Amino acid sequence: MTRLPAVAALFAASAAALPQPPARPAGVTFQVKLAPDQVGKPPESGRVLVAIGPAKRAPDFTNYVPPVLPVLGADADALTADKPVTLDAASDVFPEGGLAKLPAGEYTVQAVFATNRDLNVPFAPGNRICRPVKVKLDPAAGTNVTLTLDRTQPDDVPKDTATHKYLSLPSKLLSDFHGRPMVYRVGVVLPPDFAKEPDKKYGLVVDVGGFGTRYTHAAGLRPDPRFVQILPDGAGPFGDPYQVDSANNGPYGAALTTEVIPHVEKLFRCVGDPKARFTCGGSTGGWVSLALQLFYPDFFNGCWSQCPDSVTFERFELADIYSEPNMYVNRFGFDRPGTRTLDGDTVSTVRWECRLEGVLGRGGRWELGGRDWASWNAVYGPKGKDGLPVPLWDKAGAIDKTVLDHWRKYDLKRHLVTNWKELGPKLAGGKVHIWVGDSDDYFLNAAVRRLADAAARLKDPAFDGTILIEARKGHASGGWTRKEMLDAMEKRMK
Repeated sequence: MTRLPAVAALFAASAAALPQPPARPAGVTFQVKLAPDQVGKPPESGRVLVAIGPAKRAPDFTNYVPPVLPVLGADADALTADKPVTLDAASDVFPEGGLAKLPAGEYTVQAVFATNRDLNVPFAPGNRICRPVKVKLDPAAGTNVTLTLDRTQPDDVPKDTATHKYLSLPSKLLSDFHGRPMVYRVGVVLPPDFAKEPDKKYGLVVDVGGFGTRYTHAAGLRPDPRFVQILPDGAGPFGDPYQVDSANNGPYGAALTTEVIPHVEKLFRCVGDPKARFTCGGSTGGWVSLALQLFYPDFFNGCWSQCPDSVTFERFELADIYSEPNMYVNRFGFDRPGTRTLDGDTVSTVRWECRLEGVLGRGGRWELGGRDWASWNAVYGPKGKDGLPVPLWDKAGAIDKTVLDHWRKYDLKRHLVTNWKELGPKLAGGKVHIWVGDSDDYFLNAAVRRLADAAARLKDPAFDGTILIEARKGHASGGWTRKEMLDAMEKRMK
């Protein structure tokens, strides 16, 4: 008579009595598939993104202002219909660990396959997308969601009207630089009686929008009887190209001043003289409008720059990239704030914002994410041996001091001071106007303050522009009205 069954039962009971490791949460998994009719010829490579949004609205792929819901990213090479891409908690996720901490409930999810090399935005024309889908997600119980990319994002350009035109102008300069056909996109707003006054000529205003403003937003600009207004496109190969020449985006400044503006002035009866050309804008547009005036001082007759992005890298937002070792951590050992409230409370940190850019960027690289920090890095920094922007800082935030010589070219304070002997006479007569609030959301007032201090010391000639730093004002919350700017431009044009 054998006792083996009893012994086996004893061992089984003993094992059951031992402490067991907790079961791993099943988690949330997304399987992203490409519909057969959406496969490229040949199959394309790019970045697959999945964003989670509230149940009652489409998700936002680029929001970093809390509260945020997770965004996931993964590379896909030569994607075909039988090659799904899996994204889960092991993928690049913003915020870090956010997928595992997601409360169970109803959400809206959407996937994008970003392949457009010329426009680094999630919903660029040609990218594959799926419609937003309502789902129930429960990380603890486990949820597997299949998303099929069954549509190609169209190029949603409004129809031209009597006063609003949307141009995609072939650019030889940009095409030669990138080695493929490239266009310069620009929205044009004509005076209300343009067609009724065939002999009248107009001044030209280059109106640059905030970060990432597309040229199609010209639809929101009101016609003015004195000026043709143009709105350059705020999307390019590595994010917003900032309309200046750069090692990574190419000669956007030269294309604007030698190809686009001459074409627009001829086509739409502009005066076509430097005295009748002006720039204006806020935030990104504030930096660009000032940079265009400083880099092309004979070409424009005045800039109105409001809450400009960092005009000196002595304060790149809050960081002094010349002297400090780390972009994420300040000299006191704390994570550096990136956005604040009017009263100074921290909304987000630079590390937090770059985490989102890393999810959006190919290879998990923040410098390819297409948002603010990636765009600045591409505009101001050098091109690497791989043909991609060299990151100013690594994943831990350590600043690469070897690239600073290239960045110095775009330090507008440095450019102004270093070249004042040549620039001073060309900017005389009050060409430069700058406004910022002293409680700017992104700490941009710190750089403007240093520019103002440096400008006050300039001599032979003295700086006679206007730099206003307004108390108790945040980002884009003050400055000149549009009418005030256009009225001032008209006076200078006479």
